[in-house]
Amino acid sequence: MDYEILYKTLIGLFVASTLAIVVSKLRGKKLRLPPGPLPVPIFGNWLQIGDDLNHRNLSDLARRFGEVLLLRMGQRNLVVVSSPELAREVLHTQGVEFGSRTRNVVFDIFTGKGQDMVFTVYGDHWRKMRRIMTVPFFTNKVVQQYRYGWEYEIGRVVEDVRANPKAATDGIVLRQKLQLMMYNNMYRIMFDRRFESEDDPLFVKLKALNGERSRLAQSFEYNYGDFIPILRPFLRGYLKICKEVKERRLQLFKDYFLEDRKKLVSTKGSESVNNGQLKCAIDHILDAVKKGEINEDNVLYIVENINVAAIETTLWSIEWAIAELVNHPHIQQKLRDELDTVLGKGTQITEPDTYKLPYLQAVIKETLRLRMAIPLLVPHMNLQEAKLKSFDIPAESKILVNAWWLANNPDHWTRPEEFRPERFLEEESKVEPNGNDFRYLPFGVGRRSCPGIILALPILGITVGRLVQNFELLPPKGMEKLDTTEKGGQFSLHILKHSTIVAKPREV
Repeated sequence: MDYEILYKTLIGLFVASTLAIVVSKLRGKKLRLPPGPLPVPIFGNWLQIGDDLNHRNLSDLARRFGEVLLLRMGQRNLVVVSSPELAREVLHTQGVEFGSRTRNVVFDIFTGKGQDMVFTVYGDHWRKMRRIMTVPFFTNKVVQQYRYGWEYEIGRVVEDVRANPKAATDGIVLRQKLQLMMYNNMYRIMFDRRFESEDDPLFVKLKALNGERSRLAQSFEYNYGDFIPILRPFLRGYLKICKEVKERRLQLFKDYFLEDRKKLVSTKGSESVNNGQLKCAIDHILDAVKKGEINEDNVLYIVENINVAAIETTLWSIEWAIAELVNHPHIQQKLRDELDTVLGKGTQITEPDTYKLPYLQAVIKETLRLRMAIPLLVPHMNLQEAKLKSFDIPAESKILVNAWWLANNPDHWTRPEEFRPERFLEEESKVEPNGNDFRYLPFGVGRRSCPGIILALPILGITVGRLVQNFELLPPKGMEKLDTTEKGGQFSLHILKHSTIVAKPREV
């Protein structure tokens, strides 16, 4: 079998070399491609650039090659956009042309080759999925229905931390409680369910499977088989693990959540279950199945999207905000003073309060600017050959908008390396996270922007506000600051070490 693989590999290398020569000739003869490092046959720029295509490395390349550059990663074209003007072109002006999603061998497994909403190509299926998901998830009506649950969940976190004497002395890993909170926030919306504790066996199993899914999908380990398809046979073991994790996750979603909800509704009746109020999200989505608009596999992939795209990304942002406040105690105190002054000491922040707290809003905006959870946004793709500036973009190119660099380029921002919320009250006071300024796109903009912004911003505000109101957040003894080393993935950015934090209760 090894000889057979070797034989196929050698044949494939010959074919790839021939294709590379043809592409090279086309490049000189027909297409005016963006600048970039000189590729070599078969491997393209992979050997020069490596696997780690993170936002900082791509920013360095943008400084060398300009606001649009082309990388040949094996047989894949990767176009990196690094200016507000070209971001506008990709995401807005030519939003249809660049509105599809590129997937790789691993994301094909976890999304059923685009049966979800986030990673499907632009077209009828995407429009249908977006419409079906909007009403139960992404409207202000949903925020107003579930904000009380979100306030309850962060209240539970505060109570648990206050009750733990170790929190005020040695410190605790606050992320663990916040992770449970975020699962409960989203599972309330999806299934009208919550987990009572971090030790809940179902929560432990769910969290482990989601963590493994994220690790496998965000790893750079499989890039060689994605960039150079003839090497894909060597990924068999990795892809087998991915398939096993996918099947176990989808089965868990189905057995413990979808089927349970169906039984509950069928037993008590939907009106009785919901007490005449809004249905939970899965009820709306199952109605779409009954109408024949989508199938049950689509439902499972919607649940998959929410587990990854809504829970983890918001959790990363909360964790970054806390780390920055611990490392900048004067900012933490300034925020605390605002909360005490505007709300009154002891009055716990609620969702409507977040809009009358400008410094809290500035802290959230600055966290999303400096520590963007999805720094390259979710990759885009053009199905047909397209134009950017005066350059030709080959069909089915992977388009990365380096949103982190847009928000951290010193040509466009004053001292961008600093965590300074005041910028959003001073020189950048008109800039909002909704994409009104193409220098600042934490949720993207246009057709494929993240609809979860309507949930993420109030949850961030309530969570950060409550923690700062109730605790003085400090690094552990012997440390001046928390370690904020970044850990990047295929297009994610989170903190490398989940730090221990000392939380000294305040008298409120």
